Amino acid sequence: FAGWFHYHKRAPKLEWFQNVESMMNHHLAGLLGLGCLGYAGQQIHVSLPINACMDAIDAGSPLTVGGKTIATIGDIPLPHEWILNPSLMADIYPSFAKGLAPFFTLNWGAYADFLTFKGGLNPVTGGLWLTDTAHHHLALAVLFIVAGHMYRTNWGIGHSMKEILEAHKDPLLIGGEGHKGLYETLTTSWHAQLAINLAILGSLTIIVAHHMYAMPPYPYIATDYPTQLSLFTHHMWIGGFLIVGAGAHGAIYMVRDYDPATHVNNVLDRVIRHRDAIISHLNWVCLFLGFHSFGLYVHNDTLRAFGRPQDMFSDTGIQLQPIFAQWVQHIHTMAPGNTAPNALASVSPAFGGDIVAVGGKIAMMPIELGTADFLVHHIHAFTIHVTVLILLKGVLFARNSRLIPDKSELGFRFPCDGPGRGGTCQVSGWDHVFLGLFWMYNSLSIVIFHFSWKMQSDVWGTVDPDGTVSHITSGNFAQSAITINGWLRDFLWAQASQVITSYGSALSAYGLLFLGAHFIWAFSLMFLFSGRGYWQELIESIVWAHNKLKVAPAIQPRALSIIQGRAVGVAHYLLGGIVTTWAFFLARIISVSS
Repeated sequence: FAGWFHYHKRAPKLEWFQNVESMMNHHLAGLLGLGCLGYAGQQIHVSLPINACMDAIDAGSPLTVGGKTIATIGDIPLPHEWILNPSLMADIYPSFAKGLAPFFTLNWGAYADFLTFKGGLNPVTGGLWLTDTAHHHLALAVLFIVAGHMYRTNWGIGHSMKEILEAHKDPLLIGGEGHKGLYETLTTSWHAQLAINLAILGSLTIIVAHHMYAMPPYPYIATDYPTQLSLFTHHMWIGGFLIVGAGAHGAIYMVRDYDPATHVNNVLDRVIRHRDAIISHLNWVCLFLGFHSFGLYVHNDTLRAFGRPQDMFSDTGIQLQPIFAQWVQHIHTMAPGNTAPNALASVSPAFGGDIVAVGGKIAMMPIELGTADFLVHHIHAFTIHVTVLILLKGVLFARNSRLIPDKSELGFRFPCDGPGRGGTCQVSGWDHVFLGLFWMYNSLSIVIFHFSWKMQSDVWGTVDPDGTVSHITSGNFAQSAITINGWLRDFLWAQASQVITSYGSALSAYGLLFLGAHFIWAFSLMFLFSGRGYWQELIESIVWAHNKLKVAPAIQPRALSIIQGRAVGVAHYLLGGIVTTWAFFLARIISVSS
């Protein structure tokens, strides 16, 4: 009914989608604010008491609720019973007996038994304290509901998005007309808006990937290593694709929707006018990072081959300690009792503190950072900067360039423009997205390999009753990850044994996926190394000669266009590469963590 009503009887007009102040208020207060409030209510009234009962059972000290001992899962009251009978809640959280009186008398501290700020992880489950997350969602609900009253709609009070943007004229960085014209752009171009939204959402997704293992949100998820590795990998890939999508839609906006008259001496106009300086600076940064970060590995490989470990960059040779990252870890570890006086532990055991183990299996522990981490993080910096260089160049040069001043007439994607312009292959907006996808894949492959090996080496493993800690790969990251040969031998080759020998075991499906995905990846090279542009020009020159002599047939040969060939190539390359990594990771981690 709703679909019929909103598509046929009362279809929303374009203006409805362009009413950004109303949209901000509704999304902030309604979607996010009431959404967080509803989730906080679910957590407080249903999840908390049930989790408290289960934690007590697991810890061997069952609770008594409603005069009955909760000794097994079957004894726990049903979810609706907790909501309908406040006396049950009061047996676990005494402040429930006081009702709403503390709320209206501003005695909010009374609710500290179920809205906490403990920090760290629950030692029974290895997950975040549910009382902390309930408090978190309630606090977010308050913030978002207040934020949902900020924008001007029917009355004269509140912010106007257009006024905010036009008033933003930073004399140091932006200058000129500042953000003037951006309001009109973002309300009339879906591509411009989508580009920004994809960039933000992609960045957030990557941030989520990094928080999910350090601060595991669900009970027992931290000790399920295949799940943890899969979640990190999944969110990294999703974030990467969204960010490349931002580059694509930014370029499409520049080609199809950009109006020079709207952007006169504003921030976008000024960025485009000094795009050569931006790209050339980014270019030398990429060269500097690439030669130096890779050069450190080449140095280490060479010196190890010469048998001179004391001259290598390592924790036992020439040290390159990540002192700033270690300082950040230290201030987080010191926060409880100092900047966070009421917290029991730091945000995550990853920063420092005690090992959190569930049933002898490590959920999270302090992650030591050293020279190996310093080296690989600079490789990350290099690959990410190259990805940014390609995507940003695609956006800034989407409309025109020195060789092709009429690029906007050719569109978002066009094949090689012939030798007449001095070589113009792979210069369209689409081609930059095509090349950017490869560097995104390159960047994130190293990120997920780094995560997988670092966690197996320094975090995941077991704690014996006598306190002895054993890691899956026995801490080999610090000495092996400092050379290219170490990555090839001690990570890729050593950890591939499980997927290679999976035939005849319960993991055989991963072995078949590993083979099949290699084939798909290799198949992509047929499209990518085809010399498509060269053949196109050769054949067209032969066709021209035949036409000139009037010996050409009436039919013309047709094949994939250059653009189609590249699209098919990159699709199979990414699919094959990602599935190969997926099979390799899961066969390995399932077999070593069961």
